[in-house]
Amino acid sequence: MKTWNLKVKSNPQEISKKLDSGLGTIGGFVFRMDTGTKNSVIFKVRKRSLNYLNFIRENQIVVNGKILETDSENKTDIEITFSHHFLTMLYVSFFVGLGLLAIILGISNRATMLYGGISLLIGIALWIDVRKNSERNIRKYKTLISEILE
Repeated sequence: MKTWNLKVKSNPQEISKKLDSGLGTIGGFVFRMDTGTKNSVIFKVRKRSLNYLNFIRENQIVVNGKILETDSENKTDIEITFSHHFLTMLYVSFFVGLGLLAIILGISNRATMLYGGISLLIGIALWIDVRKNSERNIRKYKTLISEILE
């Protein structure tokens, strides 16, 4: 989970409206906003994937944000955290766990051990791919949010 902190010269209500209008018009995003405490607004953004084959690539980052009003005049702090989608981590963990289990149980049986090794390699390859794509997707989200808040 990565955190990104911003300071914007605007009030929380204007920032909320900009994010809502900016992300609401772009297709494929799910944008939810909720008023938190008396001086904060909480929002959540993720990209919706309707195609199962693109699930790992498109729907893996969830953006959780908090817009906090500061004491300074017309300045707002924004704290954004990027995390992996639960189903993406479950998908990768399934292959790694299945591979490890098959290797442990297949010590006496070479065929089971071979399938376990293949599953483990698939899981590790998926994990590396998810990490690489998440860095790229985080950069895209940072650029998109920066452009919306300008």
